Amino acid sequence: MSEGNEQDGNKGRLSLRPAGRMELGRTVDAGSVRQSFSHGRSKVVQVEVRKKRIGAPPAAATPVPPVAAPAAPASAGATPAAGNAGGLSGRVAVPPPAAPAAGARAGTRPAGGGRALTQTELAARQRALVEQQRDAARREAERREQEKISILSAAEEARRREEEARKAAEEEARRVEEETARQAAEEEARKLADAAKEAMASAPPPPGPVAEEPRRRAPTPAAAPASPTQTLRLKPARGGEEEDEARPVRRPGSMLPGVRKPPVPAPKKVVDDRRRPGRIDVQAAIEGDDDRVRSLASVRRQRDRERRQAELERLRSDQVKVVRDVVLPDTITVQDLAARMATRAPDVIKALMKLGVMATITQSLDADTAELVVQEFGHRVRRVSEDDVEMGLSGDADAEEDLLIRPPVVTIMGHVDHGKTSLLDALRAADVAAHEAGGITQHIGAYQVHMSDGPMAGEAITFIDTPGHEAFTAMRARGASVTDIVVLVVAADDGVMPQTIEAIRHAKAANAPIIVAINKMDKPGANPARVRQELLNHEIVVEEMGGETQDVEVSALKKEGLDKLMEAILLQAEILDLRANPDRPAEGTVIESRLDRGRGPVATVLVQRGTLQQGDIIVAGAEAGRVRAMLDDKGKALQFAEPAMPVEILGLAGVPAAGEAFVVVENEARAREISELRARRHRDKVAGANVAARGTLDQMLARIQAGEQKEVAVLIKADVQGSAEALQATVLKLAHEEVRVRVLTASVGQITESDVQLAMASRAVIIAFNVRATSQARELAQREGVDIRYFSIIYDVADDIEKLVRGRVAPKAREKFLGYAEVRKVFNITKSGKVAGCMVTEGLVKRGAGVRVLRDNVVIHSGELSQLKRFKDDVREVARGYECGLSFAHFDDLQEGDVVECFEIEMVPG
Repeated sequence: MSEGNEQDGNKGRLSLRPAGRMELGRTVDAGSVRQSFSHGRSKVVQVEVRKKRIGAPPAAATPVPPVAAPAAPASAGATPAAGNAGGLSGRVAVPPPAAPAAGARAGTRPAGGGRALTQTELAARQRALVEQQRDAARREAERREQEKISILSAAEEARRREEEARKAAEEEARRVEEETARQAAEEEARKLADAAKEAMASAPPPPGPVAEEPRRRAPTPAAAPASPTQTLRLKPARGGEEEDEARPVRRPGSMLPGVRKPPVPAPKKVVDDRRRPGRIDVQAAIEGDDDRVRSLASVRRQRDRERRQAELERLRSDQVKVVRDVVLPDTITVQDLAARMATRAPDVIKALMKLGVMATITQSLDADTAELVVQEFGHRVRRVSEDDVEMGLSGDADAEEDLLIRPPVVTIMGHVDHGKTSLLDALRAADVAAHEAGGITQHIGAYQVHMSDGPMAGEAITFIDTPGHEAFTAMRARGASVTDIVVLVVAADDGVMPQTIEAIRHAKAANAPIIVAINKMDKPGANPARVRQELLNHEIVVEEMGGETQDVEVSALKKEGLDKLMEAILLQAEILDLRANPDRPAEGTVIESRLDRGRGPVATVLVQRGTLQQGDIIVAGAEAGRVRAMLDDKGKALQFAEPAMPVEILGLAGVPAAGEAFVVVENEARAREISELRARRHRDKVAGANVAARGTLDQMLARIQAGEQKEVAVLIKADVQGSAEALQATVLKLAHEEVRVRVLTASVGQITESDVQLAMASRAVIIAFNVRATSQARELAQREGVDIRYFSIIYDVADDIEKLVRGRVAPKAREKFLGYAEVRKVFNITKSGKVAGCMVTEGLVKRGAGVRVLRDNVVIHSGELSQLKRFKDDVREVARGYECGLSFAHFDDLQEGDVVECFEIEMVPG
């Protein structure tokens, strides 16, 4: 006892109270602390500290009956405490107390080392048990609340309830079994303790040093009782730290290391998801506020995972086959097909291999092959086409009651320099013709004229002016396709010309009525009767000659006959009864387009149906955009454009092709889809044309080896789309059988650095028609030697390209006749052979020239003249009327009367 007292006196006390206080009334202090371990682990431990009794006199050993700790009520769902192996939740694992030996209250230590618990200790233990039960009940409530949140569906709830019921039944059975086993163990321990108490009471107390060894070796049946100064260590309410509790800890007053402790049942390991890493303070550990609560996002993620897992398990267990509707376009890649079927791409590739198709994941499949693959996987197929995007784009036909009268659209057509633009200027009171380059119209224009006086005041007429040059055939055809009436302008002093005939053909192809305007009646040589007579040859019979075609004699310079022309137009329009529906989305045609440096792409459109509003989303060919602004022919801003009204629109993404139809769509998504489809078609068409023109590789190599692969590459940049088309057509017509003309690109806008780089790579000539190059492009062209040629008149372009093509044509060998010589005498010279003495009868004879020997006008020899002499001297040539001597190389069969024809070969340009 003295040794144990000394150890207790030297070591500090483990207590929650301040050191140095002495309370004789209480010998036990109870509390809870949190112990922290490595890797962020921690646990709460109930601690009791026993104090030494100071000054207590030794008393006789009096047997005291054992007092059993009251059992705490069990909690149904609590976690089994350590040392209880699945028993009641929150129960403190204290070994059953053995019966204390006689004399324990007197301060003497019994032989068995056990004693009875005091009322204070029992009260402290009961308080600890109650707190643990409260904590267990609170944790159980939180767990149940979390389980309620994680309910996924009615089926999952039913399964969960069934699982909980089954677990509860198993837990209850296990609890009853453990309770029975515990009661049996306690009863057995109590009996062993009573037997030990009786044995110790009957035996005399052994001497101290001698009896120490037997006391040490005597095994205790249940548990080793604590010494008066030993610290009692309670098991924690939370499991999972079996390795820390199994580790022996030597405490003051404990038995020696050699003494083996009784075996303690290993606690059941319980995983707690609410364990948090790190250390906390004692206050938080005592209050129990350190529990971590799951967030709602974590609960949602767990719910999604469980739902997906349940669906996968259901599919795997029931083998449910999901059949999908797979939409197949005209072409689709293997990767997209796998995604639409919700299948792995390697599986699709395996299916294709079974069909004999070796394809990669990025390779495109046709619709028929893709349909076979989809049917192989058991899905339904729905075929669509790219053309379905344009379905319903033009809209339905208009009802008769919705149609209103609209102005007529009149196209002015005729030969070049017959006064078309001058006549239109006289009608509009404008001066467009004075600003035309070369005095000819090279652009298509659209204007609207309003009558200001007379009986036709307020009437509006839309005029479309077309060029008369032969290169602008596409413009004339485009104007005839959108017109209602064609005004055929013929000069009275010139008559019907080639472009006049072409205009008549365009008008007849468009089924448009013709009004003949015989212009330049103010000139002295005007002869309208001749014009009417020539028109008969082309099936145009005017009213004056008994036909149905109106003809008006006008003078644009003197402004004579303009009223009669307007009356004839309005009369024809009234006969045609032109109507349109303005209350619908607008539709029309792109007449002309260009790229403006400050405003971007600008398109001149003619509204044919509906009303075009500012802000509408339109699709024009392969370009789409929103109408940001609208301008009339005088530059005035407009908010809307009614049928038969020409306007300039801004806001397109690019320059549309002239002649393309435009239509208003409901949203930008559809506009973008339609424009992408049309752009892809255009690229495929251009690529196909290039491949067809290039031919196969073998053919191209054969032409190169034969020296036939000669071409003139041209890059065209024009101010408007129509001029670019006309220039391209003109240049392509100049191709030669030996030299091919290739147009790299024909676009609008100024010449940029990319254009110069393209021309440099292809060794092409840049043709700039009414446009100029940027400063950077000009410097690059000068540095790299790229030829940029500027033009303002289209026939200058044709002449220049024709010269360029002819320069690439190989020169031709042409025979040039020199003269005849008649053989008068044949001389036989030993060293030189036969020499013919001749008289030059025509032209001259040259040394080294080619000769033919004719006998009875039949060529018997062709070769070269080896010697030409006059008397004994070698001469260069002999003129007519002189005699000379001729000798021929490798030919001696000469007779008198033969005729020698002399000629030479010269090279001329092709």
